[in-house]
Amino acid sequence: MLKDNDLYIARILFAMKKRISSIDTVRGLIMIIMTLDHVRDFLHYPGNPPLNMATTTGILFFTRWITHFCAPTFVFLAGISANLAGQRRSKQQLSLFLLKRGAWLILSDLLIISLIFTFDPGYHVLVLEVLTATGFGMIILALLVWAPLWVIAVAGLSIIFGHNLLDHVQVDPKTVPGGLLTVFLTARGSIFPLGGHRTIAVLYPFLPWAGALLMGYVFGNLYRIDFNIQRRQRILLLSGLSLIILFIVLRSVNHYGDPSPWTNQRNGTVTVLSFLNATKQPPSLLFLCMTLGPVLVLLSFAERFKSSIWAVCRVYGNVPYFYFILHLCVIRILNVLLILIEGLPFKFTGFPLVWNAEGLGYPLWAVYLFWLLILVTLYTPCRWYAQYKKTHSTWWLSYL
Repeated sequence: MLKDNDLYIARILFAMKKRISSIDTVRGLIMIIMTLDHVRDFLHYPGNPPLNMATTTGILFFTRWITHFCAPTFVFLAGISANLAGQRRSKQQLSLFLLKRGAWLILSDLLIISLIFTFDPGYHVLVLEVLTATGFGMIILALLVWAPLWVIAVAGLSIIFGHNLLDHVQVDPKTVPGGLLTVFLTARGSIFPLGGHRTIAVLYPFLPWAGALLMGYVFGNLYRIDFNIQRRQRILLLSGLSLIILFIVLRSVNHYGDPSPWTNQRNGTVTVLSFLNATKQPPSLLFLCMTLGPVLVLLSFAERFKSSIWAVCRVYGNVPYFYFILHLCVIRILNVLLILIEGLPFKFTGFPLVWNAEGLGYPLWAVYLFWLLILVTLYTPCRWYAQYKKTHSTWWLSYL
């Protein structure tokens, strides 16, 4: 028979294995929004960029802008999850787990996402995007978990607040120093030839995104089992509001924190859109303030969300990697089916990133319908897989 102390330890271990519903709720909501962005990428008709202030419309801008919240939240919550994983592992076990997990995410980009984006089994274009950025951040964190938490916080804050000092540094990416600086700090969809008719597309610079993951790890300490819930909610709320205020102040000053200052536009509405149009790649200080601020506020309230709508979000948020890969596969399959239905010639020539067909495209209202269709289609497999993970403990489940 278990003693009182044994029962207490058993309860602690059980609580550590339970998922935190508020994190899954917010993550699921963000992944739903992310799906809209990817459906628009593959199925919206070609036209003016949604963030071009000279030609955009309110609904087109919003459709793109709202998805800015996805990558920062995805990376930040990965940091929180790393902290939660560390609560049931030793430092050595956590460091090794993060190294393996980070390497797996990078490999997923190279082998899976590259194939989905390019439709090229010869892998002539290798794509490094958000999974690689997250994986690189985990590898950095694997080296830093041995340090005190305040060291990790200083490292994360230094990256987030300081990397915009390099906004106007001009380098030649064809040189080794310039190439490294581009990949790690300033990449904006940079393309590097590898030889043998192969290139690598770096869509996400590694280090600025790693800063968001490190700060997620620091905030993960708020989710310790013994941490007061009301205090956690208060810290999250005040931190989020502080970032929002910082964004408004620095954006108004229009001097530091983003390489693209806002400007007066053809009318007041578009001027507001210009104000909100912070730079995603590399993620500027103002971009992260604008996105992570509201996310922290949302996290502060998410523990009180009980309705069925939030339960649906949690289904997707329970299985983030599974959903990420699956939704891209489904969108690509839908993309191919529509090309066949339209009778359009497949495009295999030219730069194959986001492989498509000439003449394919649908209006924005149709994009929203396709988005809802995909969400409904993926609900059942996500719910099944979440239940499977809950009832099985095979080692590979922690990577999928």
